[in-house]
Amino acid sequence: MIPKVHTEIIDLGDGRTISIETGKLAKQADGSVVVKMGNAMLLATVVSARTANPGVDFLPLTVDYREKFAAAGRYPGGFFKREARPSTEEILTMRLVDRVLRPLFPKDYHAETQVMIQLMSHDDDVMPDALAGLAASACIAISDLPFETPISEVRVARVDGELVINPTREQVEIADIDMMVGASADSVMMVEGEMEEVSEEEMAEAIKFAHEAIKVQCAAQVALAEKVGKPEVREYEGADEDEELAQKIHEMAYQKNYDIAKRGTSKQERGEAFSELKEEVLASFSEEELEEKGELISKYFSKAHKEAVRNLTLNEGIRLDGRKTTDIRPIWCEVDYLPSTHGSSIFTRGETQALATVTLGTSREANVVDLATYQGEETFYLHYNFPPFSTGEARPLRGTSRREIGHGNLAQRALKPMVPEDCPYTVRVVSEVLESNGSSSMATVCAGTMALMDAGVQLKKPVSGIAMGLISDGDNYAVLSDILGDEDHLGDMDFKVTGTSDGITACQMDIKIKGLSYEILVKALQQARDGRLHILEKLTDTIAAPNADVKAHAPKMVTRTIPGEYIGALIGPGGKVIQELQKETKTTIVINEDPVTEEGIVEILGTDQEGIDAVLAKIDAITFKPERGSVYEVKVIKLLDFGAVVEYTEAPGNEVLLHVSELAWERTNNVTDVVNIGDVLDVKYFGIDPKTRKEKVSRKALLEKPEGWVARPPRDNNRGNGRDKRGRDHRRDDRKPREAKSE
Repeated sequence: MIPKVHTEIIDLGDGRTISIETGKLAKQADGSVVVKMGNAMLLATVVSARTANPGVDFLPLTVDYREKFAAAGRYPGGFFKREARPSTEEILTMRLVDRVLRPLFPKDYHAETQVMIQLMSHDDDVMPDALAGLAASACIAISDLPFETPISEVRVARVDGELVINPTREQVEIADIDMMVGASADSVMMVEGEMEEVSEEEMAEAIKFAHEAIKVQCAAQVALAEKVGKPEVREYEGADEDEELAQKIHEMAYQKNYDIAKRGTSKQERGEAFSELKEEVLASFSEEELEEKGELISKYFSKAHKEAVRNLTLNEGIRLDGRKTTDIRPIWCEVDYLPSTHGSSIFTRGETQALATVTLGTSREANVVDLATYQGEETFYLHYNFPPFSTGEARPLRGTSRREIGHGNLAQRALKPMVPEDCPYTVRVVSEVLESNGSSSMATVCAGTMALMDAGVQLKKPVSGIAMGLISDGDNYAVLSDILGDEDHLGDMDFKVTGTSDGITACQMDIKIKGLSYEILVKALQQARDGRLHILEKLTDTIAAPNADVKAHAPKMVTRTIPGEYIGALIGPGGKVIQELQKETKTTIVINEDPVTEEGIVEILGTDQEGIDAVLAKIDAITFKPERGSVYEVKVIKLLDFGAVVEYTEAPGNEVLLHVSELAWERTNNVTDVVNIGDVLDVKYFGIDPKTRKEKVSRKALLEKPEGWVARPPRDNNRGNGRDKRGRDHRRDDRKPREAKSE
């Protein structure tokens, strides 16, 4: 049976289109679509269980995004030649999609839900992650799942001053703005990206531009759902509600929560106070009531707690720790804390602390990116670790979490634009979060900046970061600077902004309320700038500028370019020359070939300058090429019957024969009559001798010709045996007189 296919076309306005197709593939899923742009094709499906598992009081949503290697005509790496765990880039895309989808499911919908997106066909001119949000939303839009409204995500870049939707990778590489924006037709919900020191107004303009494109994509999903004949929304068992109980708990707990919040205590103190209050509320109910409605009681207590904290800020401008809305927590910093690292720093802001380290290496330590859609290397990368003790918890250790990958990526994007292009090192920054009460990713940016400066990496400008929050009741709002962990959880926006004194370098924003105005957004950005500059001042008070050089125990990097013809000589047979050189000089030597010029780029890494100098001397010796007619100083290293082997003093190891006939103008019977081993003398270089086809040097060419000196005729090999060139006897004294011929 031929399937009935429905398609909707989205015009990007520049000749490019995106199509959404359904009805052909994966029809047993609750919803499935194929999104196509150029030759890039993504299949997205959604399946949700009909009932929730007992005891689950949250939405168990899984968003999975995979780029199949076959889509680009490539084999997966590794022994098994099979796609394995997701790459960092795939995880980042999953997070982007999840953050926009999750808030649009009903709060009481707790059925297991799985959204799967896979790249089936790749196009080098299309970045598929920009289509993942559209694909995910479209498959939900045509299903019977309860979902508030279609959304979409687009990448917006500014190339040569012009904003572009879903640019190519080549365009992104030269853009000064690269952002992913997720939104519904009415509201912007998510922003994440990096910039090259742009202003707050320029960033807001890019978000607006992206939102206009998203509105068109949301409309296309609605049109496709109408074509398909979207089914009625499925019925599901929502959460139990008890208005009378909710009102009772509100009366018991609201004011007490308000009073505790107003005290301005530390995280631990107020946590204990809130816990004691909750125990007091629970104790007012019988065991039978707790068994029957214990979950509802806890839920309503949390609701009263949230309302009290939010109202305290809106009504009195006071926050949980006693600060005003624009106040930044106390900051202290330190650099060079760890004696053996190449660079280190501590950044502490309130109850959040990050310890950052920097390690310098060669291109061999670059982070290799091997994806179906992209292959390359990162010579600057940052890893973020969030151990359980940072929040006073003990929980299982299960490897690097998606959250850690996301926060590390944000900090990396914040700092990367300020690492100079000519930095000779591969640079790895590691942030260990030691305490956390909000904004640990921004503490990572600040600690990373100082650690890089401490390591001697010549940052263009220092970078600081701040996390902003928002509390709004529809009529009134408060923008919060440097939010706490509780304010992130209870507030309506988490907006992280990083930048220099001259502009924004990265951002990450999640908005939990509808219809956030651009006026509020710009106000939050401007307030963030004030906070950023305040924090930046604390950083530069600690370390004003990058150290002029790397630490004594840190490796020093020297880069030398050599002609491609000498690469083999430097490596040696089976790598013998380079391996012995590394061992002798205690250095690391890496040779890369420039794909354009075919020159060899030699990286020399070592802590001992003498070792580095020895490697440079060896390279000079190998690549030494004397010029015809020039005079060079040489040293005698070997004596032969027919001359002396000499070595150029400026290129040890480069040897040439000084023939006995070129030692002096006078006849030289023994080489040792003129030179001995160890003698240093000057010679003139004549290039390749056409007769011997070997290099020719001469000492006598630099000596004054003796007066009356006459060049001897060249030795005739037939002379001395009494015969001329034709082999006839020419010795007249022993020949008989020639007799006359007879008449």
